[in-house]
Amino acid sequence: MLTLLKPFLNIYDKHYKRLLLIPFALLVAAFILLGIQYATTGSLINKDVSLSGGVTITALSSEEVDLASLENGLSSAFAQTQFTARSLRRAGDQIGFVVTSTIDATSSETVDAIIGKMSDITGIALSEDDYAVEFIGPSLGESFFKETALALFIAFAFMGIVVFLYFRVFVPSIAVILAAFSDMVVTLAITNLLGIQIGTAGIAAFLMLIGYSVDTDILLSTRVLKRKEGTVLERILGACRTGLIMTITSIAAVSIALIFAESLVVKQIMSILLIGLTVDIIYTWIQNAGIIRWYVEKKEGNR
Repeated sequence: MLTLLKPFLNIYDKHYKRLLLIPFALLVAAFILLGIQYATTGSLINKDVSLSGGVTITALSSEEVDLASLENGLSSAFAQTQFTARSLRRAGDQIGFVVTSTIDATSSETVDAIIGKMSDITGIALSEDDYAVEFIGPSLGESFFKETALALFIAFAFMGIVVFLYFRVFVPSIAVILAAFSDMVVTLAITNLLGIQIGTAGIAAFLMLIGYSVDTDILLSTRVLKRKEGTVLERILGACRTGLIMTITSIAAVSIALIFAESLVVKQIMSILLIGLTVDIIYTWIQNAGIIRWYVEKKEGNR
């Protein structure tokens, strides 16, 4: 295994400063994508109904539904309104489908029109006992978004304070915070690129991602700064072995949950975590490791 990895380790050893261009280029690209997202939609994220307000209609039916046709048919019938359809399953079998939209459907006439169109497209006659309707007003959705965004900001701020108090050194502390920040920004840009809608569950996933990211970053920083045995590279590689085992284990668990989970909320959380954990490998073991190695070797006067 070491023989196979030797060419990569040689590149990692000799060109770690140049490798820093990769994570920084990804961060710049992420900012550009988020800028385009904001310019076109007025928001940095693709909000689902729980954050933007709208209507969710859950219909019970064992008949298979062409979800793409249902989405396109509803979008055509209700101009300038985007609909999203998802199947509802239990133990692998379809038990219904869910239609969500940001349409202002507070009136019963609008809801009846949507349900009528759903019946026409699917060919399924939906009685009042076959569906449930949930409304979230735009102001309530905006309130949810502001509160969850504030919670995310506070969590990140307290994380930064704890990191500074623990290391008490400016550059390594900034490196940890920058890695966590970059991980979240790039993950958000990728979720937008993939068209993943983010709700309150998605914000919770980003809160979890802060913990996952900082965990590996602190492991790396502690090994390199606190321990003195071996060279800086040897300490980084020792931390990398432990950290990658932790991350790969988490990725495996998240992937299994994403494949077998039937809840849309769970799938949203696991999708974001899977993207974030993968991105974290780059920002911990290329960016953070490179910055800390550069700092330590400059401090020790080796290079």
